[in-house]
Amino acid sequence: MSELMKSKQFSGFIMFVLKFRTFIALIALVIFFSFTAPNFLHPQSLLIIVRHVVLFGILAIGMTYVITTSGIDLSVGSVVGLSGMIAGGLIREGLVLQAFGYTVYFSIPVVILLTLVVGMAVGFVNGIIITKFNVAPFIATLGTMYVARGLALLRSGGATFPHLVGSPELGNTGFGLLGRGVFLGLPVTIWIFIGIGLLAAFILKKTPLGWHILAVGGNQRSAGLSGVNVDRVKIYVYMFSGLCAAVVGLIATSELMAAHPATGATWELNAIAAAVLGGTSMSGGIGNIGGTIVGAFVIGVLNDGMIMSGVSSFWQQIIRGTIIVAAVMIDQFQRKLQARLALEERKK
Repeated sequence: MSELMKSKQFSGFIMFVLKFRTFIALIALVIFFSFTAPNFLHPQSLLIIVRHVVLFGILAIGMTYVITTSGIDLSVGSVVGLSGMIAGGLIREGLVLQAFGYTVYFSIPVVILLTLVVGMAVGFVNGIIITKFNVAPFIATLGTMYVARGLALLRSGGATFPHLVGSPELGNTGFGLLGRGVFLGLPVTIWIFIGIGLLAAFILKKTPLGWHILAVGGNQRSAGLSGVNVDRVKIYVYMFSGLCAAVVGLIATSELMAAHPATGATWELNAIAAAVLGGTSMSGGIGNIGGTIVGAFVIGVLNDGMIMSGVSSFWQQIIRGTIIVAAVMIDQFQRKLQARLALEERKK
């Protein structure tokens, strides 16, 4: 066998490994923690992991859209906390209309709708700051991260809204079904995750909006010259990211039946890690919802596996940070290898 043939086969093998790297990493982690973590494969432990994956996965789906346009959204963790406080406050205290001396209590569907609107509103503000005022996404979303967390703290003075069961007389019971309900043998949260994942994948791959998102991330100038409304696309993706964060805030609050303003702190890092691990390029133009979901499982298994194995919280942070950096480096290596192989094919 010639050296050229061996080189091509080796390059092909490397590309195969890189393409399925996230899935391979997930299998490796499951095997590793099944030996090192007590009761890791117990059904109850797996259910807890999946519940955590749902939270990080939904956040990561929204983050995938943002990163695909060459952006970043650091505010999603704070939006999770703000959304929970909005929902918790509406259930516990209602909407106080001081001018009329009256308090309005909403049904749970209306509470959910209002909370989702708040999440989208934060995303809209992010999009406007980035597109209309030309502020870098990192700076814009860093600012709204602090603002959203501050608003969450102000909503209750830093206190928790506990025992969110509502009252039959007020017509606001049933909030727990969102985070604790079961439908067709699966938790409602998993169905929500599946629904959002399928919708996001369909939009990204099968609709003009999805093609525009990929085009904006690939080459913003070319996309604009070809008729794509770049600013509108960016506003859409940040609103979608805010919507996903609000969904996560509602789920987390419903699972605990309590709202705390610190909920979601640093969760944006897990979302970014899951998206990048799943093959979404930090350079933009490449987004993969399926890969992001697998990446969310990697993050969930890694986080819970380290806890079950008794790994120090300090080492957990080091490992997570290392994985994010390694994922970006591997992505860059894959892009260079693909470019080299494409160049060799053209030379034939």
